[in-house]
This record gives sequence, structure tokens and C-alpha cells, in this order.
Amino acid sequence: MFEQKDFSFIHKYFIAEKQGSLFLLSIGIAAVLLAIIFFFFIKTNASFYKGAAIILMVLGLIQAIVGFNIYKRTNKQKSDIAYNVGLEPVTYTNNIEMPRITKVIKSLVIYRWAEITCAIIGIVLWITYKSNPSKSFFTGLGLALAIQAIILLGVDYFAGKRAGTYRQQLEKIVTNNKK
Repeated sequence: MFEQKDFSFIHKYFIAEKQGSLFLLSIGIAAVLLAIIFFFFIKTNASFYKGAAIILMVLGLIQAIVGFNIYKRTNKQKSDIAYNVGLEPVTYTNNIEMPRITKVIKSLVIYRWAEITCAIIGIVLWITYKSNPSKSFFTGLGLALAIQAIILLGVDYFAGKRAGTYRQQLEKIVTNNKK
């Protein structure tokens, strides 16, 4: 007798990933546009804005590219995983999907530590140079770095929470389907 399994959590996880990637893409595009405005159009305290523009451009491009790539691959990834988990729940989950999501979670931990480090560096730069008008470039650079790092930290925090919940659901497949 065929037993219907509920794997809707796979679709929910990837829908949330797609939404997160659109948010990241939007933040990246906004940062790039802001960088262009800061670099080419702001004339008062230009050094501050040029420092901020560099960080906004670099991290904005990274955010936009990563967001786009995640968005682009999510539908296929969701379909492939749902199909394969439906065919071979325990085997596919144990051998393919659990190692993949575990790697994702480990990567997110590394990213969060890098983001915390960048936020601290940015805050230190901002605090160190905010009272020195001749170093306003570093004030802008530090402030933009801190803000961008904190935004990315939030994005990756929620991605990690989603991935952890998803992994728990995968673990249930394995424990509930052992023969």
C-alpha cells in the first residue's frame, strides 16, 4: 500500500529561501545605487561619502550577485530535492540532503563570524575617526561597513534559523522511516 508522505516543509523552506534571496538582491541593488549617488553626486563632505560609497559598492555587488544566484537556482533545487526525497526518503536524505544542509549551516556560522568581525572593525573605524575631519573617508568607510555587516548578519541569522528548522524536518524523515 502506498503511504502518502508530507514533504511540504521542503517547499516552505525553499520559498523562504527565495524570499530571503530577493531581500538580499534588493538590499544589494539599493546599496549600489546609494554608492553611485554618494560617489558622483554628493559634494558636501565628499570624503566621508566616498569612503561609504566604496563599501556600499563592493558589498552591494556581492549582495546582489549572491541574492540573484540563490533566487535563480532555488526552484530547480526545490523540485529536485522534493522529487528525490519522495522517491528515496531515507537514502537521499542521509546521503545527499543532510550533508548539504549541514555544510550550509556550517558556512553560515563562518559568515556570521566574518560579519561580526566586519561590524566591529567598522564601528572601531567610525569611533576612532568621527572626531577628525581630515579622516572623514575612514569614518564613512567604517560606518558603511558596520551597517552593511549588521544587515548581512541579520540576513544570515534568519537563513541559519530556516536551515536549522529544515534540518530538523529532514532528521524526522530519517528517524520516522527507518525499517
